[in-house]
Amino acid sequence: MAIVNKNIFDITGISLPEDACIVIVRTAWNSQVVDKLEQGCIEVLKKQNVQYKILTVPGAIEIPFAIHTYWAHSVDGFVQKPSAFIALGCVILGDTPHFEYVCRSVTDGITQLNTILPVPSIFGVLTVNNQAQADERTGGRYGHKGEEAAATAIQMMQLNASFKN
Repeated sequence: MAIVNKNIFDITGISLPEDACIVIVRTAWNSQVVDKLEQGCIEVLKKQNVQYKILTVPGAIEIPFAIHTYWAHSVDGFVQKPSAFIALGCVILGDTPHFEYVCRSVTDGITQLNTILPVPSIFGVLTVNNQAQADERTGGRYGHKGEEAAATAIQMMQLNASFKN
């Protein structure tokens, strides 16, 4: 069982460059949950005056492709270079092993991106057994994972910038 520690998500006093931009890559699948994750994420980003862009992909497996491809286009100058990515999705256990494959694929993909890209990719994908667990993580007793993903991105952007100074 996860323990919510709101102190680690305190971003008070963090200042970012005016051109800081986050790309949120969200899934269309399980949109009733992902919409809530996105709303919480955006609320935090707006409070911190962080620019953001939203990309929608069909499902969780497509998230790493979208992040990698967006980054490649930003390097070529076709799109604004982001300071971080946030992956938002929800995978709910079903009756087949598909759940395991999807969860492993998106987790490994985002982990790999964190080792090859010079900006962080934040894992905001819920991997839950049922709808009740998703509800508990979108404003319920386990906090709001969309808000936490945004706070984590801001903290990691600050950390990343500190290496350049």
